[in-house]
Amino acid sequence: MGYSTETIRNIALLGHSGAGKTSLNESILYLTGKLDRAGTINAGNTVSDSDAEEIKRKISISLSTSYTDYRDTRINIQDTPGFFDFTGEVQSALRVVGGGVIVTGAKDGITVGFEKAWQYLTEKRLARAIFISKIDEENSDYDTAFAAIREQLGTSVCPMIFPIKDEKGKIVGLVDLIRRVSYSYEGGRRHEHEIPAELEASLAPLYAAVNEAVAETDDDLMEKFFSGEEFTLEERVRGLRKGVRELSVTPVFCGDVLAGLGVLLLLDGVVNLFPSPAEGAVETTLVGNDVPCDAAGTAAVIVYKTIADQYGKYSLFGVISGEITSETQVENARTGAPVRLGRIYKMQGKKTVEVDKLTAGDVGAASKLDDVKTGDTLRAVGSSVVLRGVEYTAPCYSVAIAPKTKGQEDKIAAGLTRLAEEDPTFTLANNNETHQMVLSGAGDIQLDVLVAKLKDRFAVESVLIPAKVPYRETIRKKVTVRGRHKKQSGGHGQFGDVVIDFEPGQTEELTFTESVFGGAVPKNYFPAVEKGLQDSIKKGVLAGYPVVFLKATLTDGSYHPVDSSEMAFKMAASIAYKEGIPTASPAILEPVGHLTVTIPDRFLGDIMSDLSKRRGSPLGMSASGSTQIVEAEVPLGEMGSYAIDLRSMTQGRGSFALTFLRYEEAPMAVQQKIIEEAKKDAE
Repeated sequence: MGYSTETIRNIALLGHSGAGKTSLNESILYLTGKLDRAGTINAGNTVSDSDAEEIKRKISISLSTSYTDYRDTRINIQDTPGFFDFTGEVQSALRVVGGGVIVTGAKDGITVGFEKAWQYLTEKRLARAIFISKIDEENSDYDTAFAAIREQLGTSVCPMIFPIKDEKGKIVGLVDLIRRVSYSYEGGRRHEHEIPAELEASLAPLYAAVNEAVAETDDDLMEKFFSGEEFTLEERVRGLRKGVRELSVTPVFCGDVLAGLGVLLLLDGVVNLFPSPAEGAVETTLVGNDVPCDAAGTAAVIVYKTIADQYGKYSLFGVISGEITSETQVENARTGAPVRLGRIYKMQGKKTVEVDKLTAGDVGAASKLDDVKTGDTLRAVGSSVVLRGVEYTAPCYSVAIAPKTKGQEDKIAAGLTRLAEEDPTFTLANNNETHQMVLSGAGDIQLDVLVAKLKDRFAVESVLIPAKVPYRETIRKKVTVRGRHKKQSGGHGQFGDVVIDFEPGQTEELTFTESVFGGAVPKNYFPAVEKGLQDSIKKGVLAGYPVVFLKATLTDGSYHPVDSSEMAFKMAASIAYKEGIPTASPAILEPVGHLTVTIPDRFLGDIMSDLSKRRGSPLGMSASGSTQIVEAEVPLGEMGSYAIDLRSMTQGRGSFALTFLRYEEAPMAVQQKIIEEAKKDAE
């Protein structure tokens, strides 16, 4: 059947790695008839985790899109990775959803992944619900988990379900606190019953929590609440629906997805309480114009994810406005080029299901759109709409990547270029100074996965090694030195003779001046002297790093009317450099950066202690609620593993930004270490 914008719900499954998001997605698809049999993580046959690396590692790596139909509603599901290295996939998913379901285990409570998911949804002002999973596992405790969540997040957290236990503590059913009925489960199917009378005392405080949440969404409902009247089912749903959309109510569901417990009750909540795309926040273009989610509007879609693997290339998109068919004429707002959509699909994991039409609010995919990238706007030809792209966190962890077999650098670059189509959160740069290919991403796991994919998909084996730090060299005192190049080999010889003052300069670039009297060196050779010095400073005398903050003044010299040439004076300048710089008290400069670290209060001591070990100089601290923001200057050479170390110190709760500031003279012990490492590399 076709679905209107009002009968579509777009949700993301969020939470810590291992919380059960993929299993929940699998259970949803099975219980709603989209699968004949539910797959499992251990068997490696789930709809969401179909990539070879996901199956091998038993974690989600990429965003997976699937859909189901339930109670005359199309529910599009974005199953996101929980591991922090893959938050870019979460950011892609949140671009096209109206709300998120945060999944957490009954034994886990509020994890770091839970906190981050809550933060993402809050920042983007998206509807949110919580699903406490694995409530029937040994040592699980739903009541404790719910109490911890409510204590930390406040009274906006509203219970939707109450687990019924037998005398042995096993979950035998669930109470729907909204409809006020109970369910038993057998063979994955639920059966409705009246609520057992012996549960009424336990349910009373939960009913009260629901009633309070409902009352706070509307003045009339508040008045009815204080008068002691009972809300009707319609009033409960209406109040909670408004609260969810205004972010004043966060419904909490629970269940055990492997047994099918509570999954359909969660879907009831999604259908009843979450906003349709028409009711969500209105899209705003980059120039500030509103684009309502309206099937009658001008066609506009946002590409939120690209899949580029052995199955081909698919551009996943959300329809923001209008309707899309295979015949719809669109253009790429970034390039201005026309785009032929061809067949359009719904994605069920990696499986494609061809459809005739996608309406505003729906999500779908098209294949072989070669010049279309993640974040692109595809719009009706002649339209001026440019939608916001997908905002990704900047890479913060860098290593060098090299082939195991020499000569395969081009293969690595080509493979990573292809992989960047589906994962735009990493970057690859050729550092001409260190002669390394530098790969940057969110963390070590992301980069390890990229290396594995290079091998599996492109048959090129590579290794990750520490990225070299771009040090510099300089001098600390003034010296005067003569450089003479003289060569006679039959016919014209070569002769160049210069006297140069070398001293510390004021600018990073070479400062070249001359104060030659009496034509000792003809003016037409001055550029050759400067060129000889420019070539020479590319390699310092201590460890081979470029020389900066150097002033060179040509003061004297001599020439031969026949044998002198530009090349001879270049050579003379080079000789003066090589003989003079070692006597000018050379030193190594290290790059220093400005570091901003954002952490919860309780980690402040650990962070300050760690900064001291990295030779950091604190600049100041500021507090924002229970969060501390620390600013410091720190040598970049000490920060290579900081992304991983900060995650370890703060259990993933910390974040940082690091920008280059300037070069400073390194301590002597550090200089000596750098020189020794350079000698080893040269050998």
